[in-house]
Amino acid sequence: MVKSMTGYGKAECVISGSKYIVEIRSLNGKNADINLKTSLIPRDKEMMLRQYLAAELSRGSIDLFISLDSKDQSASAHKVNQEVLAEYYGQVKEAVMLADPQYVPDSELFISLLHMPDVVGSGKPEIDEDQWEILFGAIKEAVAALKDFRSREGVSLQADVLAKVEAIESFIPQIAQFEPERTAAVRARLENRMKELQVNADMNRLEQEIIFYIEKLDINEEKVRLAQHCRYFRETIGSEEFPGKKLGFIAQEMGREINTLGSKANHAGIQKCVVRMKDELEKIKEQSMNIL
Repeated sequence: MVKSMTGYGKAECVISGSKYIVEIRSLNGKNADINLKTSLIPRDKEMMLRQYLAAELSRGSIDLFISLDSKDQSASAHKVNQEVLAEYYGQVKEAVMLADPQYVPDSELFISLLHMPDVVGSGKPEIDEDQWEILFGAIKEAVAALKDFRSREGVSLQADVLAKVEAIESFIPQIAQFEPERTAAVRARLENRMKELQVNADMNRLEQEIIFYIEKLDINEEKVRLAQHCRYFRETIGSEEFPGKKLGFIAQEMGREINTLGSKANHAGIQKCVVRMKDELEKIKEQSMNIL
């Protein structure tokens, strides 16, 4: 079943009384481009997490967000480490008293001490191994939700591109209806041109040249190959797990045949069919880029 590369998933978990919110989003991309937009993941888990996401989601531009609930975040942000502050204060006071016994500490001393390393923390919680298992479980839930989203989007995506392939196929018999008229028009145009030039031509040789010219404009092979490409497109989308890249290649081949039909058309009706086929094909290419 076709899956879209676009998706969204969300999950939550509670660790030490704080609620963590996990969100994951994916857009179309040629490879697995994974962005961990959070500082809450332990550094020693990042590589493993990237490998997990690449294996589960295959391709796409993937963004993972993990945040604390706003209440928990505001309560824990920018805490003053009182023990470290007291230690700095004691050492500075002792040094100042040795230099000037008459010095009386003032507010400026405390302001300066607040800029010392580790006095004011960001409040970012440290996650141990057990807590990581809980958080990783929430990540798995979010990934599962994203994959479910991709599957639902894939159903409508498959129906849409197949409808456009069917539309292209429907123009092939329409083109066939114009071919007898086109052949007669080409022959008449050549004969009229010979009359205008007032050339005494060998009629047998002229007939051979007209047949040769008409054969050069024959589009039967292009129609057959285009129909084959359309069938191959349907077979691929229905049989492969991740057909996106191959569908893009097949669409390119369909485009080559349609362009050749246009260059050989020599008929307004055929040109109109070619333009409409090109329009449908561009939509197929655009949608195929979003198929996993």
